Amino acid sequence: MRANQIRRGMIILFDKQPHRVLECRHHTPGNLRAMMQTKLKNIITGTTFEHRFSATEDVERATLEQHEMQYLYQEGPTHYFMDVSTYEQIGLDEEILGDTLSYLTPDMTIQVEVYNGQPVAIQLPVVVELKVIETEPELKGATVTGSSKPAKLETGLQINVPGFIKEGDVIRVDTTEGKYIERAK
Repeated sequence: MRANQIRRGMIILFDKQPHRVLECRHHTPGNLRAMMQTKLKNIITGTTFEHRFSATEDVERATLEQHEMQYLYQEGPTHYFMDVSTYEQIGLDEEILGDTLSYLTPDMTIQVEVYNGQPVAIQLPVVVELKVIETEPELKGATVTGSSKPAKLETGLQINVPGFIKEGDVIRVDTTEGKYIERAK
């Protein structure tokens, strides 16, 4: 495909390695040729950098397999997942999982992205339900639009929640922004 077709979230091959496009912007400076300014993250090494492609340059899309897996447990720095169709288990290091660790709970079903037989990343659900284990006491008369307070969730994640949330409540959290959405029903 042409570089001007690059979109945020795509996986492309750059220097023969898969990279996720974190940001992209079409740019035409004055009377110069059009270009795509991108921010890329190497899926294998985790390094992030910016690169400028000529708009007419050819770019190859990487093909990743997606496997539905269930999170089982953690043993040291390794987290174990089971493929729900084959029951095969794999271990992923905290380095590969990165920020997604803050949302993983046992028995959660996720998508694991595999490149050339090697797991390289996971895709979380957009919304997860997590239990509040530590927060300030409930504020009487607190409303959704009122002030917020910090809360520690069962995975160790710290977010701001409305004043009416108390310890033991289960809340819904947006995994893309790490923000409180609502109390779970």
